[in-house]
Amino acid sequence: MTLAEAVLAAAKARGALLVTAESCTAGMIAAALTDPAGASSVFDRGFVTYSNAAKIQMLGVSEATLAARGAVSEEVAREMAEGARSRSGATHAVAVTGIAGPGGSEHKPEGRVCFGLATEEGTRTETVEFGAIGRGPVRAASRDHALRLLADSLG
Repeated sequence: MTLAEAVLAAAKARGALLVTAESCTAGMIAAALTDPAGASSVFDRGFVTYSNAAKIQMLGVSEATLAARGAVSEEVAREMAEGARSRSGATHAVAVTGIAGPGGSEHKPEGRVCFGLATEEGTRTETVEFGAIGRGPVRAASRDHALRLLADSLG
């Protein structure tokens, strides 16, 4: 059983409804969740908000938060997850925003990805430093980490 299949099975068992809010992964989490048959019973939608404007318009991320903390921050990941959950009615929202590369800066290096998970119990955030392992590997690792966050929250 794949990680996505495990998430779907756990969501079905709990009667959960899932939503994603993605920046650097650009829909990879939603794609993984909808690849297995039967996903429609627990997956509501995915928001791909690659630009700051999309984060503001689609998820209600605060311009002030973006200005103060930047798109790659736990604060923005929190607002993305909470916005996705409130705009969809889902029980579980996972959000991801990061720097897949190439590039980055001294303060926000390549491979830094911030995650948000909003559920009925509240919202939590975390940052993972995947390192400068390449754009594709950072995006894949981010997808898998987001799926693990969902799995853990449903377990």
